[in-house]
Amino acid sequence: MAKKIKLSPMLKEVVSQIFRVPATQKYPTVRPKVPEGLRGEQIFDINLCISCGLCASDCPAKAIEMVNVEGKKRPLFHLDRCVFCYQCAESCPRNAIKDSGFFELASTNKYDLVIRHETGHKKRGEK
Repeated sequence: MAKKIKLSPMLKEVVSQIFRVPATQKYPTVRPKVPEGLRGEQIFDINLCISCGLCASDCPAKAIEMVNVEGKKRPLFHLDRCVFCYQCAESCPRNAIKDSGFFELASTNKYDLVIRHETGHKKRGEK
């Protein structure tokens, strides 16, 4: 009588995985569906800002600093420090800070991750 060969549990798992669909996504060639309410990059409206500084004082990551621009204090957002908790948007009395679903913030230049007071919001790829 022939001896029955017993497969190891590891080999069984390997063989079963060969016939399954891959778990990875083909990002960035195929864009993922962004869930509703995703906290992405902040959109800052300079026209609504009253320079109260509540956003900077309430930011737990200290990602917002108030800088002097033409005699007024304006917020400067450092997205490289931001934890996207949106406490700044909750604190703003004029709703000058809004959320967006834009999450692709990868950059080789740290200055690309700063929302400046002159522009308020800069779309990626703009100079």
